[in-house]
Amino acid sequence: MELAGGYRLRVIGWDRRYDSFPNREASLVFRDGEFTLYITKQVPRPAKYAPKGVLAVDVNERQIVVGNSSVEQRIETPVERALRYRRLAERLQGKYSSPKYRAWLRRRGIRRRIRHLHRKARNIIEDWARRTSHTIISLAKQSQLAVAREDLTRLVESLRELSKDHRTALIALGYRRLAF
Repeated sequence: MELAGGYRLRVIGWDRRYDSFPNREASLVFRDGEFTLYITKQVPRPAKYAPKGVLAVDVNERQIVVGNSSVEQRIETPVERALRYRRLAERLQGKYSSPKYRAWLRRRGIRRRIRHLHRKARNIIEDWARRTSHTIISLAKQSQLAVAREDLTRLVESLRELSKDHRTALIALGYRRLAF
């Protein structure tokens, strides 16, 4: 690729899935010593379909149940794995704290380790939520079904009445909401 002013650029690659769609506008950005060319494509909206039935989704602490009268799929949740990392972080905070002051806040290495453990727990939940929502949506699309989720109103009010372990598990699920 050659620009006005004598600049020669090498095209590294692009997503070939959108080659058949018409180009809209292009912008060339120079950032951190590199040129990046952004080309906007005009992609038509997918065709709407009338659903032939309903796919019910029931979100529980241990598993998600997806199905209707003809299909049933159970997807395990990684809450226990995520809670393990959260407990490790809390144990580390307690180890390097005293009733008068929290020493872990002043120690960079310990603070970094605690942040890493919390991030790992969040990443586990987020990755699982993305994969699960993709599975549910692809199942609904191929069968031409509408997705119906259970009504979760008044869940926050009832959260105060639960035991602490159950409450922290539900809060861990709240790291990333399902995207459907």
